[in-house]
Amino acid sequence: MRAFLSRWDIRITPYLLIAPFFLVFGVFGLFPLLYTAWVSLHDWQLADGNQGFVGLDNYAALLVDPLFYNALFNTVSLFLISTVPQLLAALGLAALLDRSLKAKTLWRAGILLPNVVSVVAVALVFTQIFDRDFGMVNWLLGLVGIDRIDWQAGVLSSHVAVSAMVMWRWTGYNALLYLAAMQSVPREQYEAAELDGASRWRAFWSITVPSIRPTILYTVVVSTIAGLQLFVEPALFDPKGTAGVGGSDRQYQTLTMYLYEKGFRVFDAGYASAIAWMLFVVVLVFALANFMVTRRSVRDS
Repeated sequence: MRAFLSRWDIRITPYLLIAPFFLVFGVFGLFPLLYTAWVSLHDWQLADGNQGFVGLDNYAALLVDPLFYNALFNTVSLFLISTVPQLLAALGLAALLDRSLKAKTLWRAGILLPNVVSVVAVALVFTQIFDRDFGMVNWLLGLVGIDRIDWQAGVLSSHVAVSAMVMWRWTGYNALLYLAAMQSVPREQYEAAELDGASRWRAFWSITVPSIRPTILYTVVVSTIAGLQLFVEPALFDPKGTAGVGGSDRQYQTLTMYLYEKGFRVFDAGYASAIAWMLFVVVLVFALANFMVTRRSVRDS
């Protein structure tokens, strides 16, 4: 009996230990996901409930919806403008922090401060910085003879402003991830490269970057998922109170903002659920593409 119980203990105990995670995931992750798919196949209004099965009609309407494609363009644009410079800047900051610096602990802790500040406070500050009439950015541009820019009004200008907000919040966080990975690279490799006459730039691209490849892949995938689900920063970047619409002409409305508008302003839960699943497909495609491209480029370097 003791041998029998011992065998069952070895077989069952690991599953019992990981079961709480899968139970929580099933209740708060898998079930909402499947339920959203079910709702997307119905004419479902938040106020009146289920109005009947419509099949793929919500998806068919979404594919010819110009507002959906506008939100998709804005989402991809904001993702590219904010994520690519952010990760490159984080890699550079990590390389600087990996060197011998005075008060290096203070510098390493300081770059994480933007990430712990309330996003609402960040949005308020950046809205004032990019204000058309009294913003600091336009004041600095005026010093070099450049006319004032209405940052909230234009497509490119609003995307640059929102991306600056995102980069300010998340560059330090990714830099610390890269720094932690760099700390595990054996110093003997750098010493050997220095003896061979390699410059710091060459050692960085030939030793550091390949050695921290798993961390780079992780940040690329996570940043892709977060960038394509961008909501809070653009939603709060409008002093005129059109949060959820993305400006007077929807010039920076993202897919998540369009989902929010349809679901909680128009109360069309079926259409909003279809947007959610289309967003899932977009995120999956971009995440896989970025993973493959980054893995190949890092390996070739």
